[in-house]
Amino acid sequence: MRRAPRLLAASGLPFLLAACAFQPAPEIATPTPELPRAFFYAPEADTGAALAALLPNDDPAWRTLSAAALADAPSLAEAAARIDAARAGARRAGAERMPNIGADASVTRNRINPAQFGTAGQQGFIPREQTSYGANITASWDPDIFGRLRAEERAALARIDAASAQAQGVRLALLAEIAASVIDWRVIEARGAAIASDAEAAQALAGLAKSREDAGIAPGFDRVRAEATASGSATRLAALESERARLVGRLVTLTGQDAASVRAALEQPAATLAPAAAPATLPSELLANRPDVAAAAANLAASDADLAAAARARFPRITLSGVIGLLAFDPEDFFNDSIVGTLTAGIAGPLLDFGRVGAGIDAAAADKRAAFAAYRGAVYQALGDAETAYAIVTAADAEAQLALAQRDQLNRAATIAETRYRAGLASFLEVLEARRAADSSGENAAAALGRAARARVVLWQALGGDPAPGQAENQYTP
Repeated sequence: MRRAPRLLAASGLPFLLAACAFQPAPEIATPTPELPRAFFYAPEADTGAALAALLPNDDPAWRTLSAAALADAPSLAEAAARIDAARAGARRAGAERMPNIGADASVTRNRINPAQFGTAGQQGFIPREQTSYGANITASWDPDIFGRLRAEERAALARIDAASAQAQGVRLALLAEIAASVIDWRVIEARGAAIASDAEAAQALAGLAKSREDAGIAPGFDRVRAEATASGSATRLAALESERARLVGRLVTLTGQDAASVRAALEQPAATLAPAAAPATLPSELLANRPDVAAAAANLAASDADLAAAARARFPRITLSGVIGLLAFDPEDFFNDSIVGTLTAGIAGPLLDFGRVGAGIDAAAADKRAAFAAYRGAVYQALGDAETAYAIVTAADAEAQLALAQRDQLNRAATIAETRYRAGLASFLEVLEARRAADSSGENAAAALGRAARARVVLWQALGGDPAPGQAENQYTP
């Protein structure tokens, strides 16, 4: 009867040792970063603009190419694979908390020296060769009393959220690049139309100069200068084709489509660029809308769970295991009273690990501090991107408005100069200078409108874009 207390004390010794070695995980403060009340360059809250209106939704090329990219873009396929990998990791972490049941079968043949058993072996009571046949069902389970496995599962689930947010970030970047490329294509079309108009006006001016030359009232030098101006417009028009080629190549990479399909989509007619009003939002909304902020928050949650799991490694682990099977030395006796079984309860914990567990806790704590710093960095990156985007939209709108006004004024000045030249009240040099100024103003106005439209795409991405369709369905449910 005295052995029972001793066995109880011996079995509780690892708990006592682990309790002596245990130290709570360090507390890593993760306060929410302070945010400004409003964006400095944001419009008034009553503008009523929509975030989705910042994209060229009325452009058929945008609709075609964005749909193709969402269906077959390589970057999105890679991001989806990373989500699947994170889900598999979460399923594995959840399965670790369940019992592990297996089965095995064996045939074992042993040959021994009977002499080692003394007289019994020498008299033949111990066989020299023996064959055993066995089949077992094994089971083991860690009840996770101290929560290490639960913490690991929480970390794995948080990594699913991080992978999903990163995939959303890839999607937004992809759509933003496609939208910017489509806008650049429309700008090239507008520039081409302006240059073609300039070339037509220069040709008309050259014809007028030739008529005056033929009449003997103007030198031939006027006609040569007018023709040179027309040739310059033709050169500028030809140079646009290289820009078109670069855009097609970029869209092939983004969408995973061939060049012919991309070119056919871009050649669909579209309305003139008309940038929409910028929507008003609050800095606090970035914490929920920006994928990079959401990914950083999920990584911070995962690092917190990793720290908890590392701290629980100081506690002992209790394992319950059992085996039930059949064992026989003759195949005929395999199902004849050959049942064997074992039930085991084991406990193991750190005693003298010379700082291994402590080093793991310190590493996990450092990872959590790094994750929090990355989260703060993502928040302030989002704030900076939004402030910059709002400011660029404001500046681009002002530039576009001035460029359009300048275009109209210079075209009117060129018309007046040509009328005065026809009436003999102005020199050809005055007409030529007015024409050159008007020629560049049309292309500059088209480029300014394109920059204003592109600035809205940057703002759309900076504010977090639109949620992906069915994004809620991608969340993992344990």
